[in-house]
Amino acid sequence: MQKVTKRNIALAIIFLLILVVVALLIGNFTYSFLGADISDDVNTQGETTASGDTLIFSSGNTLSLHATTDNFNATSGNLTDTTNPSVRLIASSRTNNATATYFAGIRIYENTYTYSSGTTAEVILTVRDENGALLEASSDELPYVTVNDVSGFDITGKTGAFNIAIDHPISTTSSTNGTTHTWTFTLTFVNLETDQSINENASIDMEVVLQQDRITIPTFAEICREENSNTLACKVATNYTEDGENGLYYHDGVGTYTNANQEAGDNSYRYAGADPNNYVCFGSDEETCPAEKLYRIIGVFDDDKDGNYQIKLIKADYTTSEMLGTNGRDYYGTYSYSTSNYKGSMDTSTIAGYRWNYDTSISSMGSNNWTTSEFNTINLNTNYWNYLGSTWQNLIATTTWYLGGMTSSSNTAKEFYDGERNNVGYSSNPTSYRDEIGLMYPSDYGYAANPDAWTTNLSSYSNSTINANNWLYMGAIEWTITPHSSDSRNVFSVLDDGYLYYNIASCGYAARPVFYLKSNVALQGGSGTESDPYRLAV
Repeated sequence: MQKVTKRNIALAIIFLLILVVVALLIGNFTYSFLGADISDDVNTQGETTASGDTLIFSSGNTLSLHATTDNFNATSGNLTDTTNPSVRLIASSRTNNATATYFAGIRIYENTYTYSSGTTAEVILTVRDENGALLEASSDELPYVTVNDVSGFDITGKTGAFNIAIDHPISTTSSTNGTTHTWTFTLTFVNLETDQSINENASIDMEVVLQQDRITIPTFAEICREENSNTLACKVATNYTEDGENGLYYHDGVGTYTNANQEAGDNSYRYAGADPNNYVCFGSDEETCPAEKLYRIIGVFDDDKDGNYQIKLIKADYTTSEMLGTNGRDYYGTYSYSTSNYKGSMDTSTIAGYRWNYDTSISSMGSNNWTTSEFNTINLNTNYWNYLGSTWQNLIATTTWYLGGMTSSSNTAKEFYDGERNNVGYSSNPTSYRDEIGLMYPSDYGYAANPDAWTTNLSSYSNSTINANNWLYMGAIEWTITPHSSDSRNVFSVLDDGYLYYNIASCGYAARPVFYLKSNVALQGGSGTESDPYRLAV
């Protein structure tokens, strides 16, 4: 028995030695096949090619710029930041010879820099390849500019993923050190030696990317699906499958349908067409939704460029009692929405609701105007603006409203969109403000029509086919938020036959409040139809 035990132990030892040898052989084969141990590289990502060669990517540092009164003034020069990402190709030891391709580009997650002087580029990205050659064209068509001797791609205000070089070749004849490409990306905030104070607190969050595949950013809908989110914003975004499905269009600036190149390019999800299922009720699911609590979804937006997509709502309808009188705007005064008596505001300290403010000092009233005693009671808890209630009111977000002016209504939805965010208003009026309540933009109205209309100027939206396929068209004269940029009294409005025009801001036209829900507002139920609107969880 003792001899048998010793024999078994000896056999076990031999068996273990065999396993160790086999493991070493496998390990050696694996190492020679991959050609490199990438764990030694800090902040790198290794990828194995189909032929068994290894690409090792080093991302470099993130780029950022922050201008202050201390570091940026008329004599301080430009602000810059530079990073040097790299890629290393190591051949398999079987061949000692390898070729591969890769992509070079950027992801911009947040960018609040804007143009302070027309369309002159202020944030420029200069890219040099491994040979120091300056790249003057990008795969995703970023505009190449030269401003004050700084040359590169204009990324002022831009967000998203941009491929600058695609299928860039790299080769090596080494299975040890390989070949390394080191790039230089320089971000510059150009000192125009003019007033650039609008960008004093601006920020940009971007990363430089070298990788084997095309550079993308997950869409908001993809993130929602991955996180299985139950917010209303995610419900709408995930209803999007392709442009036009469920009345939704994803405005990323590309697509295979007619006029996709006319999209806003802000990665919003917008409803368009005759009557999409985009209704929301501010009421409990046990009741039929009253008209004063019924709203419609313009779309899902990231207007603050912070990754927090929000539902943008507009009141579904207005009644005769909601037609605003002369006092609805400053009476023949200089129009400035962010300080105007017409500006919608939250007034939680007095009426616990939101009201449309009125100017009680105006004495020249037309026959269709409210009496002075009624001005301060016209709010959502009266028979004029019906009160939502503090529970629902707490779901409304403070957001950025843009006040860029236009000189003509003969512009497309895209041209209005760009002007609203980049143009100046009248005189010294502000170009943006932050608050809860606003009005629709002309671009909101333009993009609510079928895409076939998106190359049509909004001054020609009186076409009956366009009207019939634009769910925001109501058949009444209605204000927008956008001022005329060369006249103190004129503001753009949608006229009763559908076309956009500018009128004196004292005219008694209708208005529907517009606001954004906080990004975390959850969906309780409903299908989005008028008879079964979406219901919100509180």
